[in-house]
Amino acid sequence: MVKQNSFIFLLPLLFIFFFKSSLAASITYNVVSLGAKADGKSDSSKAFLSAWAAACGSANPATIYVPNGRFLLSKVTFAGPTCKNTRITFRIDGTLVAPSNYNVIGNSGNWITFQRVTGVSVLGGTLDGQGTGLWSCKNSGKNCPAGTTSLGFYNSNNIVVNGLTSLNSQMFHIIIYACRNAKLQGTKIMAAGNSPNTDGIHVQLSTGVSILNSRISTGDDCISIGPGNSNLWIENVACGPGHGISIGSLGWDLQEPGVQNVTVKTATFKGTQNGVRIKTWARASNGFVKSVLFQHLVMDNVQNPIIIDQNYCPNNKNCPGQVSGVKISDIMYQDIHGTSATAVAVNFDCSKKYPCSNIKLVDVNLSYKDQTAQASCSNVGGTSSGVVKPSSCL
Repeated sequence: MVKQNSFIFLLPLLFIFFFKSSLAASITYNVVSLGAKADGKSDSSKAFLSAWAAACGSANPATIYVPNGRFLLSKVTFAGPTCKNTRITFRIDGTLVAPSNYNVIGNSGNWITFQRVTGVSVLGGTLDGQGTGLWSCKNSGKNCPAGTTSLGFYNSNNIVVNGLTSLNSQMFHIIIYACRNAKLQGTKIMAAGNSPNTDGIHVQLSTGVSILNSRISTGDDCISIGPGNSNLWIENVACGPGHGISIGSLGWDLQEPGVQNVTVKTATFKGTQNGVRIKTWARASNGFVKSVLFQHLVMDNVQNPIIIDQNYCPNNKNCPGQVSGVKISDIMYQDIHGTSATAVAVNFDCSKKYPCSNIKLVDVNLSYKDQTAQASCSNVGGTSSGVVKPSSCL
């Protein structure tokens, strides 16, 4: 009995010991302590890279802390191959600012890049891409830089982005490329509806990516899904303005990995060009799209609420034969309702060589100006069930 009481007495002491040990095991690097200036004018790139080098060299979990203020960064790459630490967190209370002169990084591809990293988390903060000047240049028809993506993760694993805001990117806001297990949650993306090529989140050649509880307003696709993706989960996303959530464009290359196991659910689209879209080039390709679920979606004055376009060929160039080789199958549209801004609310324009197969409409109710909308089908096979308006053409 005495031994049991002694053990019970020791439990709180053991808890305190291990709790203190875990606290001692983590370390924080404040970028200001390493020379960063919160004035929005002084280039703080070296301080951020110094913090990254120190965190990578730590054997314990490390936090890179960015306090309140505006921190100017030129092009920076946080490289992973020599980084020993797989538990690095960027905790950002301030704003990271791109150079105001778009020529400085306009042809750099990416502004902030994570390359071959594992276990990196980005928590909070704002990225200000200061892209409005470049948009004006492009919209005026002048010769301008292509523009840079604000944040890119490449060949990386176990990534978390939580509570990040991205403003006015020059081009794409966020890219997830060749990554495994990335979770983006509580993301806010904002750019003008006429800002060119400012996709919100682009995912390509990746698996195990989830995008949750996010608000995206931009000038291009809110979320674009490129070739080679599998096991994507998109939920509780508000899109608009923008071009909707798109799988594609696919099928540019003859040899191209496909897209499969994608779920888009509980999303709203307000005043967007498209709702949910699958888009492929009218070119020869061995690509495919299969096992996709679009579920619990609300459309508010959307031009093309439900669309498959396999005849994409701007200016009728680079499309020999005008036939898409991408095979589309096993796509379900379930519980989708709201209003279309055009008479044709459901448009399936599939490949004449490889028709879409097993397309399912379940409980779809879309109207146009308080009237019955229309559906259009070309080269598509499938079924409909429940209440389906406009009347199914499958």
